[in-house]
Amino acid sequence: MIKINLVTGANGHLGNNLVRALLARGETVRASVRNPNNREQFVGLDCEIVQADLMDKPSLLRAMEGVDTLYQVAAVFRHWARDPQREIIEPNLQGTRNVLEAAAEQGVRRVVYVSSEVTLDGRSPVDETTWKTDFHGNPYVQSKTESEQLAWRLADELGLDMVSVLPGAIIGPHCYRLTPTMSYLQRVLKGEVFVDVNFYFNMVDARDVASGMIAAAENGRSGERYLMNTENPVGTRRLIEISRAFNSDLRTPPRAPKFLLQVMSSAMELGGKITGSEPMLLRSQVDMYYGEALQMNINKARTELGYAPRDEETAVREALAYLIEAH
Repeated sequence: MIKINLVTGANGHLGNNLVRALLARGETVRASVRNPNNREQFVGLDCEIVQADLMDKPSLLRAMEGVDTLYQVAAVFRHWARDPQREIIEPNLQGTRNVLEAAAEQGVRRVVYVSSEVTLDGRSPVDETTWKTDFHGNPYVQSKTESEQLAWRLADELGLDMVSVLPGAIIGPHCYRLTPTMSYLQRVLKGEVFVDVNFYFNMVDARDVASGMIAAAENGRSGERYLMNTENPVGTRRLIEISRAFNSDLRTPPRAPKFLLQVMSSAMELGGKITGSEPMLLRSQVDMYYGEALQMNINKARTELGYAPRDEETAVREALAYLIEAH
């Protein structure tokens, strides 16, 4: 019998890199997307494309017919919405429930659930043993944490063989619609970052996460979480230094004090509620990330899965080169 790998969110940044990594190994891949007419990301890829929506359980049941391994990648990736409960939190929670119930009903053998490093408590060096308890009002962080916790409860109730992977800020190629992280890199590259907000990013190449996910499917211990990141954080000033290899005119912006950013972000959020436009900076982001340069302990994934990501500076350089070439 042919082993079918289902990748949800297959037209997204991580999902598309995962599809490519599986195909490169000669695997049979079924790629689920909400809009099957959007096929730009799949040109030249020998995979089956099916329509499935996390909020539509019957579509998930159809997509999972005959599936051996489910890579649950799809999720709402937004930090702000006018109605965050309805637009971010509830879809991620209900989507998790729908996809895992469908997997159980269709007899899927193995589930690799994509969570995020934002679910981890920020105490350096960060590892998989902790959970975020203070969301600072950020709906994305809340939704990812509560969704993974729900996933573990459901896996236990439904008897699913599941592992979870927790990537950092994903960068790299095959990003057809720029994510917030890749958009920020592009702004750095173009000299459009005028204030250093003193945030640090644990950036990881999408290809390395994809390889780690495949290793987790094959060798991960059921019931375990695996942090898939690079070890060292990169701040805005270092990003600019790396970017000067591509744009020598870049200048280092002044660093803003935290209290000023708190005032500015609060004003931006108020404006966003009035206009419906997403603020460039959120108060929750300032509260959580200002000055937080966290080391990541990825020894578990290294030891158990053979996870070997390129270092953070190499990942950033290659992502910048991709942006210049493709965007």
